[in-house]
Amino acid sequence: MAGWGPFDLSGKNAAVTGGAMGIGFGIAQRFIEAGANVLIADIDDQAAQAAVPKLAGGPGKAAAVRADVSDPRAGEEIVAACVRHFGSLDILVNNAGIFPIVPMLQTTPELFDRVYAVNLRGLAFCTQAAAKQMIAQGKGGKIVNIASIDSLRPSLVGLAAYDASKGGVLMFTRNLALELAPHGIQINAIAPGGVATEGVAKLTAGMPLTAEQQAEMARTSVARIPLGRMGVPDDIAKVAVFLASSASDYMTGEIVVVDGGMLLT
Repeated sequence: MAGWGPFDLSGKNAAVTGGAMGIGFGIAQRFIEAGANVLIADIDDQAAQAAVPKLAGGPGKAAAVRADVSDPRAGEEIVAACVRHFGSLDILVNNAGIFPIVPMLQTTPELFDRVYAVNLRGLAFCTQAAAKQMIAQGKGGKIVNIASIDSLRPSLVGLAAYDASKGGVLMFTRNLALELAPHGIQINAIAPGGVATEGVAKLTAGMPLTAEQQAEMARTSVARIPLGRMGVPDDIAKVAVFLASSASDYMTGEIVVVDGGMLLT
């Protein structure tokens, strides 16, 4: 694609957590195509390093760093790595997340805390570190949080901890938008619906289901989507470009639902 216009990200430097695969990798691809340099921050260092050559050939450059966002130091490490590689941090995408499907009656405190440590606390303190860097740079910035349609409505039994964490992402985004607005930093969220990713495929494969049961589950999921298909990472990535670019300069504290119409049903 040529001529990105208000969606152009040339000269911008971005960090994407959980960027080695799935939605995060799709976002990194589109950012680089739009001209940004992108730091892939992922707990899977091997996958993160392997993602870098896959992103070669665009106007933007890629680099990678291992980061476990549940570690309170991760945000500062990601920011430092982005500045070290590219000179600044202008965009942060908080994409890293986990979604174990476990009924609440069987959920341990340890599992609940792990979901929160990654999905909400990790997002919050990566955002804190990024915002401090953006304020120090004095040029504003963009923060994009990957929430979920489950921030707005539960979709599946067994996701109580996940849904609570993603509901927290929505309110964190809205509150911090007020705090960061005087610094010229916009923070918005995307709420994906069902998206076909490696993580979802791995989770489904690990369920004690026959091939026929898995196929029926897939058919049932698609039947709930008015547009008639599951999402793909690029459906989310293109919206992330919008929220990271000047095209969204008069937006902050918003959530953009990208679900093929699922919440309408």
